[in-house]
Amino acid sequence: MKTYQLVGIGNAVVDVISQSDDSFLELMGIEKGIMQLIERERGEVLYAAMESRVQTPGGSVANTIAGAGTLGLDAAFIGRVHDDALGRFYADAMNEGGVDFVNPPVPSGELPTSRSMIFVSPDGERSMNTYLGISSELSSEDVSKDVAGNSQIMFLEGYLFDKDKGKSAFLEAARDCRDGGGKTGIAISDPFCVERHRADFLSLIENELDFVIGNEDEIKSLFETDDLEAALAKTAEICPLVVCTRSGDGVSVLSNGQRIDVPVEKIVPVDATGAGDQFAAGFLYGMATGRDLETCAKIGCVCAREVISHIGPRPEANMQELLRDAGLL
Repeated sequence: MKTYQLVGIGNAVVDVISQSDDSFLELMGIEKGIMQLIERERGEVLYAAMESRVQTPGGSVANTIAGAGTLGLDAAFIGRVHDDALGRFYADAMNEGGVDFVNPPVPSGELPTSRSMIFVSPDGERSMNTYLGISSELSSEDVSKDVAGNSQIMFLEGYLFDKDKGKSAFLEAARDCRDGGGKTGIAISDPFCVERHRADFLSLIENELDFVIGNEDEIKSLFETDDLEAALAKTAEICPLVVCTRSGDGVSVLSNGQRIDVPVEKIVPVDATGAGDQFAAGFLYGMATGRDLETCAKIGCVCAREVISHIGPRPEANMQELLRDAGLL
């Protein structure tokens, strides 16, 4: 059985990206800067209204795994797509990008392949309208014990917590990975996701996981506080490694009673889509290749900076070259 340095489990979503201004968002009733779940019919309306579409395989953890594959990790992604045009596009694109898409498209899929219509404003904010489709039906049956048990690092996507079978799949995968000697962590994904499943999130983090990665709003949401420092301290009490991205204020890493703060150079984003995902890709690349935590965070910052410099949630530059230029390889 193949051993992977990094395996991700998450929503397999085709991202459809278009640029738009605030008046368009208002006209279409789109709330700026957040992710909204939508029904199939709403998705068709928004898709038809998009101009100059860019189509790419997406999903938060899938973007992270793809980024890590670009950096050179032996990586795989576990997700659920229908055997339709978008599903085949998704699976082929992941494989061609150097990441093993473990599960083939489902011929008798109960729902269409998931897609997210992303409208990028002139200030770089992205407004995401996601039809979850078949990806939200992922269950333990989709997660190979052989793959999970032979993973050096496993990264889970918080969005899949919205269904009980997704939670069960997470729990089993985390245990299989750890039983095989690997480390397991989670991308918190979204403050609203935390609000829906706070008790389950906290239980998983405390009892089953080795690390957690989230932004400041997500970390604060875990403990229902506006005090980031208090939230970080409480999260560090229940998890061995806590990584918090704070946008232009840098990154904080807490591990074994120690704290590392890594600053970032502020730039105006072209498209903020994927910033957190690519930070995680760089950080996990550092972990998988034995770097110290400060270097892991610095690699993550380089990856995040690259992805916000262009449209789309995945790297376009030669990341190995960028990291060498930064003295991190």
